[in-house]
This record gives sequence, structure tokens and C-alpha cells, in this order.
Amino acid sequence: MASPRRPATHAPTRRRASVLDAQPRQSLATTNLVGAAGERIGVRKTYKLYIGGAFPRTESGRAYEIRDAQGRLLANACRGTRKDIREAVRVARKAFPGWAARTAYNRSQILYRIAELMEGRRDQFVAEVMAAEGVGRRRATRLVNAAIDRWVWYAGWADKFSQTLGTVNQVAGSYFNFSVPEPTGVVGVIAPEESSLLGLVSRLAPVIVSGNCAVVIASETRPLPAVTLTEVLATSDVPGGVVNLITGLRRELVSHLAAHMDVNALDAYGLDPAEAASAEDSATENVKRFVRPPAGGEGSVDWLSPRAQSPYLIAEFLETKTVWHPIGS
Repeated sequence: MASPRRPATHAPTRRRASVLDAQPRQSLATTNLVGAAGERIGVRKTYKLYIGGAFPRTESGRAYEIRDAQGRLLANACRGTRKDIREAVRVARKAFPGWAARTAYNRSQILYRIAELMEGRRDQFVAEVMAAEGVGRRRATRLVNAAIDRWVWYAGWADKFSQTLGTVNQVAGSYFNFSVPEPTGVVGVIAPEESSLLGLVSRLAPVIVSGNCAVVIASETRPLPAVTLTEVLATSDVPGGVVNLITGLRRELVSHLAAHMDVNALDAYGLDPAEAASAEDSATENVKRFVRPPAGGEGSVDWLSPRAQSPYLIAEFLETKTVWHPIGS
């Protein structure tokens, strides 16, 4: 008699390993890195743009990696676009009448407030300049101190440049003739690439002290000190839209800023001299005031030198209005 047939048994189905399963397992990290086999994974920040006093993400949703002088990953930064440039110029134009109408004394107070807040975050700025530029603590401290002092220096010029750069002209007639400097409007600033903080402050402070508004393209490889500076600006009574900062790749941004028809002046000091020619060609479309980079490039500039600050840098972004008025009326 045949034995009863046993039900067929099937070997259990083995789940296919995923790529995550193939990675070596590590114990959970601890915040103090004590007692754990694996190192804690740092929370990498993605720095945003600064437009209109707020910190929006780029409309493209893209970002790029920021690394220190030794190639180690520091953070991510938004990769700005042409649309971000347009939005920054729009809010700068909107903010210009109110900022230009402020009294010189009030603008001086606001610039001094920037210096006060930077002083309180000095250690953070020193650490970021060290990482970005690959310099020692002593050098970074000198650079940060000079950046803070430069805000104070230009704050003192807020109510003095008009008398220095303006004049009463002698005319052959019974008239008073005054030449009065006025802000030119919206200024595009291409920040120096190598000097991540001091170079930026040296070019930005003379732009806004007279009542201009600025749209800044930050250093492409060293933007973190500039972004930290915008966090200071956001809490230092600077009205929204007076300073706007875009991070990203310069090849995608400079041409759009240079060609924008609502930008009145372009500071190309941070460009390589070989790249400045095309930016200048674009700037001629609406006869922008154009500031060329130094002939020897940024490497020829000593940002710690007293020559890096001057009332004549303020004059680069001013227009002169001449007024005639009859004597005795």
C-alpha cells in the first residue's frame, strides 16, 4: 500500500539585499562622540539667498557644495539663477527711494549697528574666514577686525562725503551754483573671490553709505562669511532690499546682472580682468556706470591697507547734480 503523500514543502523565500543592507553597520552616534564606534554625522546646512530682508531658497531648488581650503565639505549653498537676480533687482529698486531719503545721520547709525553685531559674532566670523581662506587664526582675526572697523569708518563718512565731494562753483553771473552728489540707484556688486569677508565689506560699505541699494554676487568658492554677514544685516536695522545677496556659479549670474536694464552701476572689482570685458559690453546697453577690476587682478590688492578705504570709493557710485539759484531771491 502506497504511503500517503506528504504535502510539498517550499524553502522560505530569501529577501534580496538592498544597497543599504550591504553597507557596514555602525552603532548609533552620540552627540559627544564618546562611547560610540561610529562618528556622528554632522548636520550640513544649506545656506539660502538673501533677498528683500528674507532668506528664500533659489527658485531652481539647486544647491552646490562648499568646501574649505583643504577640500573638506563645509555646507551647501543655493545655486542662484537669472530669476533670482531679477527678483533681487526688483526689491532693491523698491527699497531705493526710502533708503536714499534717510538722513545721513540715520544711515551712519545703521552702518555702526552692523559693526556692533559683527563684533558680537567675531568668533564665528574668524572660524569661517579660517576655513574659507586657509589662513591661521591670527591672520583671520586681523581680517575680521579690519572688516568691522571698515563699517565704522564708512559710518563716519555718511554725513561728510557730500561736503567733500560736492562744491560751490564760481560762475560769471548773479547766481549760486551748487554741485551736489546723489546716489546713483541700484548697484550690482561682484564680490571679490579670494577675500571672502574683508574684500566684500570694502566694496559694499561705500555703495550703501550714500543711499544706494546693492545686489551682490557672493564669492563662488568662499561664500559662507558673506552669508553670515547677511544674517547680521537682517538684524541690524538695514531695511529689507537695501542689500541682497545671491550665491551660485558666476558663469550663470554675472552676465544677467551686467545686462539688467534696471541696474544703474556695476562694480566688477571682483572679476578677473580677462572676464571683465564681456561684462562691460553688457553694461553698455543702458550706459551703466562701470567700475573695472584692478589691472593686476585681486591678488594685487592689499585689503588691509588704508588705501582699501577711501571717500573716493563712495564717489564711484554717485551722480552729481548741479543746481543754479539766483542770488537775492
